Parts: sequence; C-alpha cells; structure tokens
Amino acid sequence: MNDALYYVFAVVAGLVSGALITYLFGRFPEKWLQDYGVTPEDPDYRPSKRMRPFPEGLIACCFCAACYCVTVFFCRYQYIYYFRPMHLAVIFFVIPVLMLVMMADKLNRIIPDQFSIFIAGCGVLSVLADIFEGSVWFSSGVQWWVPVLNKVIASVVGGGVIWLIGFLSITFLGREGMGMGDMRLLFATGLITGCYGLLILIYVSIFSALVFAVPLLFRKLKRISAEKKRIAGAEDPRAEKLKIQREKAAIHFAEDPDYMAFGPFLALGCAVFAIMEPFFFEKMFQTIVLFGVYF
Repeated sequence: MNDALYYVFAVVAGLVSGALITYLFGRFPEKWLQDYGVTPEDPDYRPSKRMRPFPEGLIACCFCAACYCVTVFFCRYQYIYYFRPMHLAVIFFVIPVLMLVMMADKLNRIIPDQFSIFIAGCGVLSVLADIFEGSVWFSSGVQWWVPVLNKVIASVVGGGVIWLIGFLSITFLGREGMGMGDMRLLFATGLITGCYGLLILIYVSIFSALVFAVPLLFRKLKRISAEKKRIAGAEDPRAEKLKIQREKAAIHFAEDPDYMAFGPFLALGCAVFAIMEPFFFEKMFQTIVLFGVYF
C-alpha cells in the first residue's frame, strides 16, 4: 500500500476518534468527573465541565490525527511493513483515552479511574504484544518473561514514585502534592512504556509542564502585585485583604488559577513514547548497550 494511503487513513481515524470522544465525554456519568464522595448537595459542588465541539473537540481531533500520522512516520517499518497488529492496536486505542485524560484533568481536575483502567488494559495488550510479536527493545532470543518484567517494574516504580511524592507532601507540608489519579495513571502507563519508556515519559512530562508553568508563575506574580496595590489603595486595607481572601475561598478548586494539573503532561509523555517508540530505541540503543542493559 502506498504510504500516502496510510496517512489518509491516519487522518480519518484521528478525526473520527476525536469526534467520538468529544461525544462520549458529554455522556459520561457525572460521578466520573467529580472528586470522590462529592454530591450535588455539597456546598462546594460544581457541575462538571464537558468537552465542546470547539475548542475541545477540535483539539481532540487534531491531536488524535497528528498522533496517528506520527505513528505512520516513525513506526511504519517496525509495525506496518513488518506487520505487528497488536502493537498498532495499543496505539490506536490508547491515544483517544490519553486525550480524555488530558481533557478531564484540565476541565475538572480529576482523572477518572475508568480511564486509567482502560489504559491499563491497553498496557496488558502491550505486554502480550511484546511476548507474541516481539519488542524493539529486546533481541528475538530473549526469554518471554524479560519484557513482561520490564513493563511490570516500570508500572510499580512509576506509580510508587507518585505515591511517595503525595505521601511526603501530605505528611510534611500538609497539602496534596500529587493526586492519586496521577498515581493510577502512571501505574497504567508504565505497562505501556516499560522501564526505558518511563524515562522518556517523565522527561517529556516535566519539560512540557515547565513550558506552561513559567507563564503561569508570571501570571501569579502579576496577580499578587495587583492585589497588593488594591489593598494599599483601599480606604480600609484590612477589610480589603479579608475581602480578597473570601473571594479566593469561594473559588472552586477546579477553577483555581494558580493550580496546574500534571495529569495531562503524563498522558502527553505516554503518547509521545507510544507513537515514536522505534525512534527512541534507535537513539538510545548505543547507550543501552554501553551500560549493558540490552537483552
């Protein structure tokens, strides 16, 4: 088949996937998109936000189409020409759900467990794909349990690190550092990336988060400066300060302008690795051999 047809299929599949998840996001049960135990009777209840055709739906369509096209570009030799349907199925199914994770965490500050469970299912399929179709990270003569152990270790280590960060933050700082949704997400994505891919996932996540965090920091500093001027210019500075504090307390946690969800960046890191896995292997192969960790 001509490569152009692969790209046409990738674009069509991406547009359909983006439109489908936009539709489904509006049909998910409300409790999926609310924090644990939150009910409409709670004083701080806020109906969950849903994806709209624009801009969220358009972003989803573009993201899925772009990911599938990148898959064709970087994976066509290993997964298409040398046909590996299970590896392709993992990418096909996991990309839209990673997009759902990004949208849910961005709009509602929640990563539904159902999304992480689905991604974990894709991770199990990825493990089976490595066993029956072979993995680019291991030689053809490797024992079957080696790629399995690779995925399981990445899952446990990834989820464990997030759990430890959250535990230390609550214990010593008295506030949540990383949510349990992030922990479950990284546990699930570890089954897809394996140990080598986990390094790439973390790198992409942190770097992309910094790109957004820096402008957010400047916006916060600007807002704090404006609040200080507002207090200083008020007839009753103390009363004005209390008013600002009440205004902040009235803001729902999902609308907090100073909060940046990390789940979307974890999902992005997983997506980048999944659609470019053979490329990363080629770039890391010499280092892997140098350290003696190629099997």
